[in-house]
Amino acid sequence: MLAYRLLTEDDTAAFCHKVTEALSQGWSLYGDPQYAFDAAAGKMRCAQAVTKEADVTYTPDTKLGQL
Repeated sequence: MLAYRLLTEDDTAAFCHKVTEALSQGWSLYGDPQYAFDAAAGKMRCAQAVTKEADVTYTPDTKLGQL
């Protein structure tokens, strides 16, 4: 199956670490990163989609972050 995750975080180094960790675990970038202003929190937020081929059968209980 092709697994999909959308990683999100405030616009800090934590976001870069989250994406780098996913890449080190075999995930691939999917599309461009996105940035948006969260008016309620008064912060910029980042998002990056990643995908990974996994030799499992998908179920709603699949723990995508553990693939």
